[in-house]
Amino acid sequence: MKTSKYLLIETSILPDVYKKVVEVNNYLKSGSASSVSQAVKMAGISRSAYYKYKDKIFEYSEGESNTATISAKLLDNAGVLSSVMNEVYLAGANVLSIHQTSPVNDVADVSITVSLTRAAITTDELIEKIKRISGVTDADLV
Repeated sequence: MKTSKYLLIETSILPDVYKKVVEVNNYLKSGSASSVSQAVKMAGISRSAYYKYKDKIFEYSEGESNTATISAKLLDNAGVLSSVMNEVYLAGANVLSIHQTSPVNDVADVSITVSLTRAAITTDELIEKIKRISGVTDADLV
């Protein structure tokens, strides 16, 4: 069985076509281009060049793996989840997903996955701020 091998290479030494493939992917991901044809025109490469490399070239970002999942128990009161989301927003974290169960004995379990790439505080500080919110009975990192 063939295993894949990867290299991490500084973009300044790569041929332009590789950088343009990443550019096309970013246009498509962001919605700046609605089709591959439009995106390759914007990037200035051919469709064949894009298709030749599209499954082999990916942009590396150090912050991409900087995610955390917060598990919290919230009282079934109006505005508690909103207050938690506000604290996450103020921390500079980006919410990736939220899952909330139906309340049992007036307490709902909530799982919030966040990206901390641009967060202004640590995960421990965020957890402490969430724990101080009225209506939050417990909060922890999973």
